[in-house]
Amino acid sequence: MIHHLKGKLIEKNPTHLIVECGGVGYFVNISLNTFSKIPDSESVQVYTHLQVKEDSHTLFGFAEKSEREIFRLLLSVSGIGSSTARTMLSSLAPIQIRDAIATGDVATIQSIKGIGAKTAQRVILDLKDKILKIYNIDEVSLSSNNTNRDEALSALEVLGFVRKQAEKAVDKVLGQEPTLSVEETIKQALKNL
Repeated sequence: MIHHLKGKLIEKNPTHLIVECGGVGYFVNISLNTFSKIPDSESVQVYTHLQVKEDSHTLFGFAEKSEREIFRLLLSVSGIGSSTARTMLSSLAPIQIRDAIATGDVATIQSIKGIGAKTAQRVILDLKDKILKIYNIDEVSLSSNNTNRDEALSALEVLGFVRKQAEKAVDKVLGQEPTLSVEETIKQALKNL
């Protein structure tokens, strides 16, 4: 198994990278989330997941170990393949997927292109206990935190910000400090908008 690649960035596209390590160029499939986090610098490091099939060996790359962990959990769900998992990580940040699964938020999972109601319910059913255990999340604290997130988003929308931009700003703030009050979350998010 290839754990990570550290080398020279030869090419960077929204769907893949080419990283040269020791004279060998590796084609690495990535999500949009990773694309946005990988610097344009010459030297890069990506965490990888090697998928071995009968007819191919496919390498997937991630800017952070946490994204790779979510990817691997998604692959464990029946009916979710690597391309669907990558689409999910391109549509939502790993923390959004994690929180949606932990809170049983079918609507958020279903909002991803290609994910229907049954698949969204299967993802939540199969992964909720694993997510709560791995990330040591207390369901009560998560739901109150989710309420704070929703209130902050509503306030930002009232102030005239587009929902997607507001979500990114709020999730960034809560990702760094998940215990902030609604007021502090809004203040910090406004600094990012």
